[in-house]
Amino acid sequence: MPQSAEKFLPGRLSRAGFVALALTSATGIMLGEFLLAACAATAAGISLASNPRFTSHHARLWKHVKTASYSILAILLLVALWQGPWALSHWLYALPLVTFALMPTYIAALITALLTFAILVSTQWAVILPDRHQMISAFVLTTLLSTLLIFLREYKARQLAPLRRTDELTQAASREYLSADLHKEIQRSEREGTDMSVMMIGLDTHLSDNDPDEDIRAILPRIGRYLHSQLRDFDTYYRVADLQFLVILPGINTAGAAASAEKIRNGLCRLLESHGMRLTVSTGIAGLNIGDDADSLQHSAANALRRAQQQGGNRTQAYSNWLHPDIQSPTGTEGDAR
Repeated sequence: MPQSAEKFLPGRLSRAGFVALALTSATGIMLGEFLLAACAATAAGISLASNPRFTSHHARLWKHVKTASYSILAILLLVALWQGPWALSHWLYALPLVTFALMPTYIAALITALLTFAILVSTQWAVILPDRHQMISAFVLTTLLSTLLIFLREYKARQLAPLRRTDELTQAASREYLSADLHKEIQRSEREGTDMSVMMIGLDTHLSDNDPDEDIRAILPRIGRYLHSQLRDFDTYYRVADLQFLVILPGINTAGAAASAEKIRNGLCRLLESHGMRLTVSTGIAGLNIGDDADSLQHSAANALRRAQQQGGNRTQAYSNWLHPDIQSPTGTEGDAR
């Protein structure tokens, strides 16, 4: 369930929640309710770590902060069942929703089941807890309602998935439409007698072990916005793999596509460097030839990208440049990752 925290705790709500919980924590300290203050402080940490505005940098660190805050909050709420105050037990009703908001569905389901078991056992042994039977009934009911809400959300997402034209994270066109769109562009190019090329863009993650996957995924929305700003209005780009994009370039030959690829590649390298990521980018170019179809053109561009990365990455490679050495092009040379 990618980006689930952003769905449940969007930017403005997370900031407002952080302020409210921080004030609650300060009030608890002044009143001597230190367990309440600690719970509010950890909940404030979850709200802060769920704000995409603050977590765009050092995503791995913020993920650890979020996980640690959630774990501490769950433990403190279980302790409150034994020691009080009684009002903190009502916070448990929201715990399943928070769990599903912060974690993938299968992990959240397992954690919710374990927490439910621990809460039911605690309420049976915590004899000082007033109205424990009512509390158990209310908790089970809210957990079931939360489960129903999560199921409806997942069902809606699956129903709408075939209709979604863009990738949610990068705003690139959906891969499911690539073959059909590319087939139409090939037919148009052949009918009008114009050039057409495709560009495959990939991050050279195999050359660097310094940047964790979380940091790379955090930069993907900015990569998508950069591609959108650099391409022409009638160019289309697709996210074909986790860290790879394919761009359809109508009306442009291999040499022109290579020049455009170098410009985009250098810009992406500077973007990654500005965010403290020591990663390079490679691109593969394939021009439309007689007999090409959507599959063969994609395959040619993917082979060109693979060739560029095998040669050390940080370069643009045209498919014809290494398949036919006698064809000269300005590609296949190491780029400047300034």
